[in-house]
Amino acid sequence: MEPLPAPAPVHRRRRRATAAGALVAVLLSGCGLRLETPPPAEPVPDSVEIVRRTAVSDALYVAEQAESAVQALDGRRARLTTELELVATQSREQAAELGGVYDSGLEPENSDGTPEESPSEAPPVAPQDVVDALVDASGRSRTAAGTTTDGPLARLLASVGAAQAVSAGRVVDYTDGQVPAPVAPVVPEPDPVAADAGGEDDDGEGDDGASDDGGTSALSLLAAPSEVDPTPSPSVEEGVSSTVPDSDEPAVVPRGLTAADLRTLIESEDSAGYALRVRAARASGDTRERLAERAAAHTARGQAWALVAGTSRTDQDPRQVAYTVPREGKSAAVVRSVEESLATDYASLVGTTAPDTRAVLVDLLVESAVTLDAWGAEPVAFPGLPEQQDD
Repeated sequence: MEPLPAPAPVHRRRRRATAAGALVAVLLSGCGLRLETPPPAEPVPDSVEIVRRTAVSDALYVAEQAESAVQALDGRRARLTTELELVATQSREQAAELGGVYDSGLEPENSDGTPEESPSEAPPVAPQDVVDALVDASGRSRTAAGTTTDGPLARLLASVGAAQAVSAGRVVDYTDGQVPAPVAPVVPEPDPVAADAGGEDDDGEGDDGASDDGGTSALSLLAAPSEVDPTPSPSVEEGVSSTVPDSDEPAVVPRGLTAADLRTLIESEDSAGYALRVRAARASGDTRERLAERAAAHTARGQAWALVAGTSRTDQDPRQVAYTVPREGKSAAVVRSVEESLATDYASLVGTTAPDTRAVLVDLLVESAVTLDAWGAEPVAFPGLPEQQDD
């Protein structure tokens, strides 16, 4: 009888068992099976993503309403139809620029292969329904532009909100309905703390905020970043027409404005007022009155921004006695030129100033867009964003 072979050492048997286990794991992974791994889930959107998705949803809803209204008209009222088609086109452009509908690529959890029930037939969409959708969307976009912590998104939202306000006014011209009263932005008064910092000199005479280093104490306080990063969820109300709906609180000075920003605003507003006064002197009748009224508004805003900056009547005041203005072209063309420039300035500053303080900048952009429309400018999907305009 032959002797039995000696048993394999324990450590060798353990290595074989380990290798077999590893082989099983590899085979299972090759079959697409994951043990103890939960299925992928939709990521939870943060406050900025919620704002973006809401704006996209609003823009697409406006587009759908406008398209449904066109179908209901069925070829009647050609000019209104053309206007509604433009609203639909621009709304879809805005939704795309905002990033479009979010798609995670995951299957919905309740997808069981059963067909969805067909929705009941909706009543025909009237042009006033489109106006209401535009007003609601504009109010939400502008409110979010004033509060979101994402600067570039705030700039885009402010522009979209301005375009929606313009579209609402254009469509309502063909209906018996109405839109909320236009926004009447007011440049805020200087920050009392900044004004006190300008104070008096040792000899008891005020210096209008000028500092020894060529800047101003008011400017240095104004441009200082906030120590607390405000990140509230946007307060949204349906149907609002102002960035600060139903509020008696005074507007605040936007934080984050630099000395260069304020110089640009002061000079841009003052030069706009000068250009329109020159045109008003050469016009007559209703055009003269409209030009003079708009010129006075811009000149007053130039002074208001100079007070905010603390440079009024100082060596740092950038305003001039006269400016170069175009002598050719019609009055409407001059108005459109200055308003387009101001719209670009205000849209840019929306993107660089602090949330919860930039509401007046949003409203000023909206007003410039509405004024452009009133003076015959072609409606655009993104007022104040020159990089988005067609060549």
